[in-house]
Amino acid sequence: MSSDKQREIASKGGRAAHEKGTAHEWTPDEARNAGRKGGQISRGGRGRLVPQATPMDVTNLGTAHAAGMDRAASTRE
Repeated sequence: MSSDKQREIASKGGRAAHEKGTAHEWTPDEARNAGRKGGQISRGGRGRLVPQATPMDVTNLGTAHAAGMDRAASTRE
């Protein structure tokens, strides 16, 4: 199903729920808490994105130092 068709169906469902009176409406407290929770998940609560470690990152930790590459870069400055 195309994303446009999916959006159209979801939009109709949302309108019907509001007309019926069963749609959820956020209170200011619910919205604030949800935003805080999402920010903590995506940014670790520190105001910036937390990089996700990949298996390659984990296996290559410290390899630049072990190979002496960090010393070579510092002597060029």
